[in-house]
Amino acid sequence: MGDRKQAGNTEFQAFAIGRYPRLMRTAFLLTGEQHAAEDLVQSTLEQVYVAWRRVASADEPEAYVRRVMINAHARRYRRKLREFLAPKGDDQGLAYEIADTGDRIAQADDRHALLKALAELPPRQREAVVLRYWEDLTETQAAEAMGCSVGAVKSNTAKGIAKLRAVPGLADMVTHGGRK
Repeated sequence: MGDRKQAGNTEFQAFAIGRYPRLMRTAFLLTGEQHAAEDLVQSTLEQVYVAWRRVASADEPEAYVRRVMINAHARRYRRKLREFLAPKGDDQGLAYEIADTGDRIAQADDRHALLKALAELPPRQREAVVLRYWEDLTETQAAEAMGCSVGAVKSNTAKGIAKLRAVPGLADMVTHGGRK
């Protein structure tokens, strides 16, 4: 029994360490704040650890974890917590999300403007855009992560991208930085 538990702990630790940067990026894009992203990832990993045997035996453990994160984020939003992607005035010395070197969005000339525009999207549209464009999930995978239909993902993504395209200066980034 002890050996199996230790093996599970080691497996979970390897999973958490390997996926942490991507989980943080997704959480930051969902929440808009470094501290809120860290809290979201921590609470997600806590939930996943408790159910690790079930998670590890799932066909796609990463999709399972992503769904836990989306659900945790949705619960926080339902409690009417206000979220901001722009740093607060007193957050001067904090470290913020650092883009992956292969991240197309990181190549945008004005990442701050893009993050600010993303913050203006309603939560479901933001989730759809983040999952489809940053996480590069299919519509089906995004629907599973969000707990909705593929049609809802298509609709939320289209509406979100349309709002981003309407922001002056972002149209080129949205059209040429990812899928059309």
